[in-house]
Amino acid sequence: MEFLEFEGKTTEEAIENAGVHFQVPPEELEIEIVSVGSPGIFGLGGRKARIRAALLEGQEDDLLPRAREILEQVLAKMQEPGTVTVSQEEDRINLLIETSDAGLLIGKQGQTLDALQYLVTKMLAKQTRKKVRIAIDVEAYRARHNEALALLAQKYGQKVKRSGRPITLNPMNPYDRRIVHMALQGDKDLKTISRGEGLYKKVVISPAKKKETQEDAAGPA
Repeated sequence: MEFLEFEGKTTEEAIENAGVHFQVPPEELEIEIVSVGSPGIFGLGGRKARIRAALLEGQEDDLLPRAREILEQVLAKMQEPGTVTVSQEEDRINLLIETSDAGLLIGKQGQTLDALQYLVTKMLAKQTRKKVRIAIDVEAYRARHNEALALLAQKYGQKVKRSGRPITLNPMNPYDRRIVHMALQGDKDLKTISRGEGLYKKVVISPAKKKETQEDAAGPA
């Protein structure tokens, strides 16, 4: 349980500030009063009330319903009605949207879906103060996209092994780069690295060992 410190003119105000920060009612917080504060004399020499607060045990385990609620609120503000189902796979929260207009939420090459995923991840992390991994899918777009991307990575991997030369792919977001890395991580003849700055980087597929030329193979004369 991670405690944070809050202040207010009164203890009640400090508790209210803690509730606003965690975005939960006071009854869902563990509260420790550090100082009740003092108004001082004629407004002089007063001290603020101070408390330490943390989410109650069990409140930190509601990541799945919170994630679904955040996504539903975002969709409502976008005026894009849809049904959201949530599941968990190891340390990742999966959110699946069923809607009549999947194309609009997916966007060009999945860019709208990427932006939606980034936004919900940031909002959930801010609310819960926990690092979270979220994957949002619409009408199984991610599944089809991931399969196509993995096949593309393997195709380029074979090309690298034949030519002995590295290939640099187009810039990708972190989610897609991870798919490429995982698709080739079991191939001991290849290695992959990400290069570039910012969110979108390029994946470089290279031979694990430098290909020998005929002169190298012959050895010294």
